[in-house]
Amino acid sequence: MDALQQALSSRGLAVVHVPGKGRGLVTTKDFSPGDVIFYQEPYASTPSKLLGGSVCDGCFASSNLRKCSGCRIAWYCGNVCQRSEWKVHQLECQALAGLSEDRRKMLTPSIRLMVKLLLRRKLQYEQVIPTTPTDNYDLVNALVSHISDIDEKQLVLYAQMANLVKLVVPYVEINLKEVAENFSKIACNAHTICDSELRPLGTGLYPVISTINHSCVPNSVLVFEGRVAVVRAMEPITEGTEVLISYIETAATTSTRQKDLKQYFFSCRCPRCTKSLDEDLQENAIMEGYRCMDKKCYGFLLRDTGKPLIEETKKTANEIEKLLSKASTCLSSGNYSEASVLYKNIEQIQSKLCHLFSINLMRTHETLMKIFMELKDWRSALTICQLTITVYQRVYPENHPMVGLQYYTCGKLEWLLELTDDALKSFTKATNILRITHGTNTPFMRELLNKLDEARAEAAYKHSAGRSSSDELL
Repeated sequence: MDALQQALSSRGLAVVHVPGKGRGLVTTKDFSPGDVIFYQEPYASTPSKLLGGSVCDGCFASSNLRKCSGCRIAWYCGNVCQRSEWKVHQLECQALAGLSEDRRKMLTPSIRLMVKLLLRRKLQYEQVIPTTPTDNYDLVNALVSHISDIDEKQLVLYAQMANLVKLVVPYVEINLKEVAENFSKIACNAHTICDSELRPLGTGLYPVISTINHSCVPNSVLVFEGRVAVVRAMEPITEGTEVLISYIETAATTSTRQKDLKQYFFSCRCPRCTKSLDEDLQENAIMEGYRCMDKKCYGFLLRDTGKPLIEETKKTANEIEKLLSKASTCLSSGNYSEASVLYKNIEQIQSKLCHLFSINLMRTHETLMKIFMELKDWRSALTICQLTITVYQRVYPENHPMVGLQYYTCGKLEWLLELTDDALKSFTKATNILRITHGTNTPFMRELLNKLDEARAEAAYKHSAGRSSSDELL
């Protein structure tokens, strides 16, 4: 670990023991918003979709994919990625190609991730692949597994998965107990790899980044450039401050967030999770409670007070549940027209039942916006998008990528509708946030900056043309 501390020291960081949390990453210098705090390639990673070629195994790009002719499971976007992965994939390819059809069906992303992890460890031990202070199996070994906190049913599952790994790579010396424990480590330490718009692509294990603890009020954000994990400061971070990211969706009540954190065996003590009972009740009322049916009253009916809901509210809530089930079925089958009718009906009912900042109403709006975009109903999509931004600004931190991405979507819709000035404002707001969370050098950000420049030029031209017309009239 001395080598790791030395490597981190040069980046203004240190791994320390944090009371009540275990290890944590602390700054030894100041960071400004948008600064890269740390970045890391995964020790092992795998796409979430094994068949069909969703993304490249090497860079997680989604275009120009070709299947490996040997195993017919891995996909690559070109020779560069295939060559960069070849040392590990050569062994994996031989193993996968030799599997029977029945065993191929048992191959899940988790199993493949473990196979790649063990093969990388083997090649590093044999010095075929070099190790560095931030890229070695000792860092994986140091991760906490919480194996003693897992119930018997989950332990049995991990043992079965370890045996499947042994069947896939019988020539690799495997300690089944260690592999089972590694599955537990992956469950509470791995990260979901997402594209620039936060859509999930796969899973990766980043041992150094796994030392960063969670907060529902994070000072940093984890994003991905390809499969490289990048942690950036979202706010000024002074020397001696713990680096904190969010493991979960933070647009939720305290009880929901704490429940979601259980999979990481983490109990959050951030300001949002330790607020007063009155503040917590108010947040619950706004996010998940019901609006009083008396239009003159601005009070709320809480779900978990132990008091029975009035009959009319209960009936309305049940009606929404039935409609959601039917609407979800339509959506999954690709019937967007019928789904739009059902979700608009749901939105109307929820608007009467829930607060403006209700999470359930927000999720309905998100779904409706996607449906309208599929139907190319840009005007309706824009109306819904503008509604969600108001809620996002309340439930997310100021520089959260979700807020920036929603402004970007809003700008693209306004551009399609030839609302140039509005699009310019939205692109500007999106850029101000996303240059902090995403940097400026990725293809995604270059595309946004190009759209911003295009909107500026178009707006300037329209204003100039307008002034010329006015001068002619005079």
